[in-house]
Amino acid sequence: MQFDAVVARLATLPDQLPAPAESLMPFIVGSLERRPPLEPPAGWSGRAAAVLVLIYPDRGGDARVVLIERPTYEGHHSGEVSFPGGKAEPEDADLVATALREAAEEVGLRADQAGIRIISPLDRFWIPVSDFQVTPILALADRQPDLVPRASEVARILEPSLERFLPDAPIQVVERTIGATPLRYGHYEVDGLSVWGATARVLSQLGAILAAG
Repeated sequence: MQFDAVVARLATLPDQLPAPAESLMPFIVGSLERRPPLEPPAGWSGRAAAVLVLIYPDRGGDARVVLIERPTYEGHHSGEVSFPGGKAEPEDADLVATALREAAEEVGLRADQAGIRIISPLDRFWIPVSDFQVTPILALADRQPDLVPRASEVARILEPSLERFLPDAPIQVVERTIGATPLRYGHYEVDGLSVWGATARVLSQLGAILAAG
């Protein structure tokens, strides 16, 4: 998908954003199949965080999105594919500032060099295992950014074409036990890695927005 077409389609977003593909939603499998909670309990807001959903044109004008592979470590989200981002800090003016700061720290993003334009937040999501309420910040870059992974936080930078996340893109459904919880969920495969969970759902919603434009 060409970057110019993406820019045109993101010029006006619908008041209600389309839902991500249903097959990406996780189910707890077993005697009583059910979905994990997607919203925090009533009266509980979770910790504020933001990620940067950054789209840029490659040399051929194709639209690409920036993802990262987390390193392997003890704890939640080890080895997972995500967007650059993290928790909000008191010095951040807002969640846009959080997303840009985290991207600068994790992949060396220089907003001025890349010509960053903030478009809009996408639908917020809650991550139960880490209790973060995460706001995806959609942004465009006028040119391909010079990115360098911070080794302590990023194992690899991935820059797939946005076409891989349009509604007709292949989604593979797998069953896997994470911690002690058996799950069934859909995922995208990018450079031999599984992109699932909230990251996959954000990409799917973005693909649906672009397909409807």
